[in-house]
Amino acid sequence: MGPLAGVKIIEIKGIGPGPYAGLVMADLGAEVIVVERASKPNSIAPPSAMDVKSRGKKSIALDLKSAQGLETLLKLVESADVIFEGNRPGVAERLGFGPDVCLKRNAKIVYGRMTGWGQSGPLAHSAGHDFNYISLTGAAAAIGTKDQVVPPLNLVGDYAGGSMFLVVGILAALLEVQKSGKGQVIDAAITDGSAHLMSMFYTMNRLGAWNTSRESNLLDGGVPYYGAYETADGKHISVGAIEPQFFAELIKIAGMPEDFIQDQNNPERWGEIKSTFVETFKSKTRDQWVELFEGSDACVAGILDYEEAVEHPHNKARGTYVDIDGHFQPAPAPKFSRSQCDTPALPSAEGADTRAVLADWGFDAEAIDALEADGVLT
Repeated sequence: MGPLAGVKIIEIKGIGPGPYAGLVMADLGAEVIVVERASKPNSIAPPSAMDVKSRGKKSIALDLKSAQGLETLLKLVESADVIFEGNRPGVAERLGFGPDVCLKRNAKIVYGRMTGWGQSGPLAHSAGHDFNYISLTGAAAAIGTKDQVVPPLNLVGDYAGGSMFLVVGILAALLEVQKSGKGQVIDAAITDGSAHLMSMFYTMNRLGAWNTSRESNLLDGGVPYYGAYETADGKHISVGAIEPQFFAELIKIAGMPEDFIQDQNNPERWGEIKSTFVETFKSKTRDQWVELFEGSDACVAGILDYEEAVEHPHNKARGTYVDIDGHFQPAPAPKFSRSQCDTPALPSAEGADTRAVLADWGFDAEAIDALEADGVLT
C-alpha cells in the first residue's frame, strides 16, 4: 500500500537524517531494506527494534568488509531502485559500494548520499552534527532570544535540511530515470538544505522586513502578536495573529484594549502591547485560554508537549498519531486520496530479516546457507 509501493530501496545503516529519510519512504509504501553492520545494536543508534525510524523496514546484517558480503550487497543493488548511505565522502568507495560500482551493476540505480557538509568543499571530510551544519547557513543565528542562540532540536538541520531534501532528490531522480533510463547520484548536504530553508528571509531582508538581530523581526518574537506567552499554570500558548483581522479578534476575545487594533504595527506601542499580553495571558490557565480561543480566527493555540499532542481532538480526528504495539507515534504523512498508506509494521531487530530478504530478492537457499556458514550474515 502507499504511492511508493513496488519501489525497492537499500538503506545503508547510519544515524540521524538517513534513517529518517528511509522512514518517510517506507511509510509511503516503499520496500526499504536496511543493511546493518552486525546483528547487534551499536552504541550510537538505538536498538532497531525500539526505533520508530526503523518501522516498516526490513533489516539484514552483512559483513561488508568481506568479499562475499560486498558481493551480496551488490547483487541486491542489481534489483533495487535506490541505494543511499550517510558515510563521509570516500568511505563507500573504500568499502567497494560507491556510486561508480553500483551504477555499473545497475545503470538505473538512484544513489543517495546524505552528509552534513556535502561531498565537496573544504569541510567535506570534517566531523559535525546538526547544530554545526545550520550554524553555517544563517539558520542557527536566527533562532533564539536576543542574548542566546537556541538549538532547534535537530529538526531544522538533520530532518528538514537533510532527510527531506534527500527524499525530494531521490523521488525526483526516480521520475527522471523513467525518461532517461539512467540513474544518478544525489548529493544531499544539510548545509545546502538548511540554506534553502532560509529562502524566505532573503526576500524579507530585501524588502526591509528582516534583519540579523534576533527578537527584532516578524517571526522571531520581535513583535507582540507572534510569540509564546506564559499562562497562570506555568504552561504556554502560542500567538500568531499576523493579519489585522486575526489580531482584532485576538484583542476582542482576550478583552484587551481595542485601541491596540489600530496600532498593531506601530513599533512605538509594541512595548505596551507586549506588557499587556504578558499580564493578560498570565490571568488564566493554558486550557482556559484554549477554551476561549480554539476554533476562532485569533490564531492562538495551546503549546502541547508530544504526549499531550496525541490526545488532542484535532489530531485524533485526522489520525495524526497511530498506536503500534501499544506505543503512540506519528502516522505516515501526508495523506493520499487513493493510494493510502498502510499502518507501519513493527521495526525489526538488527538482521532479523536477512534470510527472508535474500530469498525474496533472488538468492536460493543453498547460497544463503553458504553465506551464513562463512560468517557473511553477521
